[in-house]
Amino acid sequence: MKIMLARFYEFIDRPMFAPSRLVLLALLIPLALSFWFPLWRITMTAPQYPKGLIVDIYSYKVEGGNHGQHLDEINTLNHYIGMAHIDRAALSDLDWLPFALGILLLVALRTAALGSVRSLIDLSVLTAYVLGFAFFRYAYKLYLMGHNLNPEAPMKVEPFMPVIVGKKQVANFLTEAWPHLGAYLIGAFLLGVWGVMLWHLIAGRRAASRAVKVEPPTHPGSHGARPAHP
Repeated sequence: MKIMLARFYEFIDRPMFAPSRLVLLALLIPLALSFWFPLWRITMTAPQYPKGLIVDIYSYKVEGGNHGQHLDEINTLNHYIGMAHIDRAALSDLDWLPFALGILLLVALRTAALGSVRSLIDLSVLTAYVLGFAFFRYAYKLYLMGHNLNPEAPMKVEPFMPVIVGKKQVANFLTEAWPHLGAYLIGAFLLGVWGVMLWHLIAGRRAASRAVKVEPPTHPGSHGARPAHP
């Protein structure tokens, strides 16, 4: 077992496979493109809005449909139920998310050019942490917006959890929230990085197993033994 672990640790300090470097470079493309597309889309429909009101959330801004008019309409409606406005200030995490994605891009580029298997593992863990943290922060922001309602609002609505993924009825509005193209591009980067890492880990485990099998056995008393003389 010790030999196997030693061989495995030796393997993860080796340079990455050449094909995986090319794959990692290719994965930079969807990550970079994610800046130009929405991460999430929220759509609200009601009898008075049969075509729906749309809000797109990018990694760095919030944009309403119809040149921003939809966002103004939603914020007017939110005022009546005492909900905070949906804007850049309310989603303050958009201040750090572009920088975090930029750091991931730079770390991935360095790993593809100079990295070892160990640095690939670090990149995989860092990517999962950043994206997981961003998603749960987004859910937490929505929770606060749905529960910190103004008690003096004209319409009384029970505190609620705004929909994160899927559909939800609030009053006479049906709200839908779904990942958009930017989220799928980032997801492709995440899955690609983890796929490359798993490929290396499986290859490293197999190499360590082969090393154990070919290791010559040792027997007690075999070292320094001298032939017996009559």
